[in-house]
Amino acid sequence: MWWGLACALFAACAYGVASVLQAVAARSVASTEHGVDPRLLVRVFKQWRYILGVGMDTLGFVAQLAALRVLPLFVVQAALAASLAVTAVTTLGIGASLSRREWTAVAAVCVGLALLGLSAESEGSHPVGLPFHIGLLVAALVLGACGMLAGRAPAPLRSPALGLVAGLCFGTVAVAGRVMTTDSVVSLVTDPAAYALAVAGIIAMLFFASALQRGSVTTATALMVVGETVLPSIIGILALGDTTRPGYPPVAGLGFVLAVAAALALARFGEVSQPAEREEPPPG
Repeated sequence: MWWGLACALFAACAYGVASVLQAVAARSVASTEHGVDPRLLVRVFKQWRYILGVGMDTLGFVAQLAALRVLPLFVVQAALAASLAVTAVTTLGIGASLSRREWTAVAAVCVGLALLGLSAESEGSHPVGLPFHIGLLVAALVLGACGMLAGRAPAPLRSPALGLVAGLCFGTVAVAGRVMTTDSVVSLVTDPAAYALAVAGIIAMLFFASALQRGSVTTATALMVVGETVLPSIIGILALGDTTRPGYPPVAGLGFVLAVAAALALARFGEVSQPAEREEPPPG
């Protein structure tokens, strides 16, 4: 179980560094005024920072899948929300600074994760049938439609709505990664959960990149964190049998709330300005 926690923490570190790289790339490309433009992913993939960030995301995703096989969803998702603490610390290397409140939040994230690690039992063993797997794919498609509508929402609502939908998509990825069948190649390619994971992952990246361009990064990132942590954790407890060590539910609850609340306090680090461009000397 402890190696699963190590995988979750590695995933958080990889995602945190990737966020810095991808946010700079997302801000460096042109955006449309209305709607979600799927070509945005094509444009950002022309940025070397975004490609490197995706590479870090890939490493983090493999570690996340490994963690999901041995840990409850509420532990893994809280650890991933803590990637914002990693992002915050990473930005120190590019000239950013942290306030005393933000350093306190980074420390609170660490304490929350320690409490979760102390209280975690192995992942639940409640079996789920084919309808649950199909439901995940349907949910991914519905979220895709919701995200396209969110992209056309009034300006004050657009970025928060896209952030929330992106978070719910990331949550769908986590649940699908937990339940999908990996016994053989045939079972994997015939499992609807595997396709739900792929669809939700792609549209989550698109919607979050769009949210970063459209408005308040802090609000969008905060709602993304809520979407990717709360609902998957509830699903894990109610449907998949996730639980804590005997006598440790209060400790787990405190750790979860502390880690997620501290991550929300660091939500402004969901996007980073482009320091490299500010450091260029004037022409001539």
